[in-house]
Amino acid sequence: MYREREMAIIDILQYPDSRLGIKADTVVDFSDKALQQVIDDMLETLHNTENCAGLAATQLNIPHPKRITVIYDYKDKENRKPASLCLVNPEIIAREGEFLEPEACMSVQGGVYEIVPARSFKVTVRAQDRFGNFFEIVGEGYMAKLLQHELDHLDGVIFIDRLSRLKRQRIDKKISKLIKRKNS
Repeated sequence: MYREREMAIIDILQYPDSRLGIKADTVVDFSDKALQQVIDDMLETLHNTENCAGLAATQLNIPHPKRITVIYDYKDKENRKPASLCLVNPEIIAREGEFLEPEACMSVQGGVYEIVPARSFKVTVRAQDRFGNFFEIVGEGYMAKLLQHELDHLDGVIFIDRLSRLKRQRIDKKISKLIKRKNS
């Protein structure tokens, strides 16, 4: 499947691709060279995708995606030089407050932005790095939203799945029209 090679940009799956609903498998073998290549490719894809803040393995054209997400850590906003983070087997262990800000997704085309109910203002995530070492990260505001969004992907949930039926129908109709235009 994957062998040692140059890093590659992986295709981002687009809704309504059914693979976006796949729940990722837990990573158990951190010494696997294929795993490390996938992480490198995910980081390469993140860095080369315009307006992309994070990607989960389940969003990408990867066979048998694992519980991996790569995100930009926006702690140093003044210098506008975000660092890339790789979270393996992440889980939210604490939540605080409520955060109501529109969000979008690289897997949902058409400029769809919606407020997702039940996002927390502050989250603490426990994860492993690419080598299996445990760490915790605390995100507030935008970073908390980003973490929740990417962890949802690992569970096969895209942000539009969390919207009301009416909003979802409106989005489905819009995306259907976009797909028809592209295919004609």
